[in-house]
Amino acid sequence: MWFRNLLVYRLTQDVDFDTEKLQAALAAKPARPCASQELATYGFVAPFGKGEDAPLVHESQGFLLISARKEERILPGSVVKDAVKEKVDEIESEQMRKVYKKEREQIKDEIVQAFLPRAFIRKSATFAAIAPAQGLIIVNASSPKRAEDLLSTLREAIGSLPVRPLTVKIAPSATMTDWVKAQKAAADFHVLDECELRDTHEDGGIVRCKRQDLTGEEVQLHMSSGKQVTQLSLGWQDKLSFVLDDKLVVKRLKFEDLLQEQAEQDGGDDDLSQQDASFTLMMLTLIEFLPALFEALGGEDTPQGL
Repeated sequence: MWFRNLLVYRLTQDVDFDTEKLQAALAAKPARPCASQELATYGFVAPFGKGEDAPLVHESQGFLLISARKEERILPGSVVKDAVKEKVDEIESEQMRKVYKKEREQIKDEIVQAFLPRAFIRKSATFAAIAPAQGLIIVNASSPKRAEDLLSTLREAIGSLPVRPLTVKIAPSATMTDWVKAQKAAADFHVLDECELRDTHEDGGIVRCKRQDLTGEEVQLHMSSGKQVTQLSLGWQDKLSFVLDDKLVVKRLKFEDLLQEQAEQDGGDDDLSQQDASFTLMMLTLIEFLPALFEALGGEDTPQGL
């Protein structure tokens, strides 16, 4: 149970995240299989364990873990397109008339409905951690759309969820650019060997560097020509490494072996205990890491009135 990506949201009002009440609310929106004519379903599942008795909310040291699952039927666009073309050609040939847009769309809908029961089903899970004392919800996703699917469903389940994406006072790209130029990051952070540089002009170029010395002349030359750092790999203390982008998304988060070994020792031999220990240690690390990251990026930006 180690998150790989982080999208961080700030609770703008106090919310009562009582574990039993939250459990009951999520149970009203359970994940379920797609019916034969459904494109997708979305609902909550147990983050740990299986079976009907597995709780939908896992609590440890004041932190809550939830998980949502999406099931969707996969219809390749090319297959539908070919089937529509074949049907349109058949009508135009047999009836000697032109098939126009409205009828074409109706044919497409009919074909999709006919294909749905035979379509492959894809399942995907999204995890989120709630830290009520810190006023944060952390979603293990790099896509805002995927995070919003979970948050909006959680909002429906509990009735209200006043959150907004966490932002900082200084544009992350400006801070990351300064770090690479100065060849030094903020305290406890260190620049690693990967970055993305973008020209500030609308049609400007993009340079991606991997496994490269970012203090080298080549990278610095791009910087001197006006390119901004829009993605940068960083390390924090000796605990984790990650890639930060200009939208404040933490990607490819990796907890170092020392933390993972500690979780294995704390969890013992039982799988659920291992997962619990990993989650707890991860959250204790994140509530130390995230404030340090936001401070290094100029401090959290809190809109007036909040």
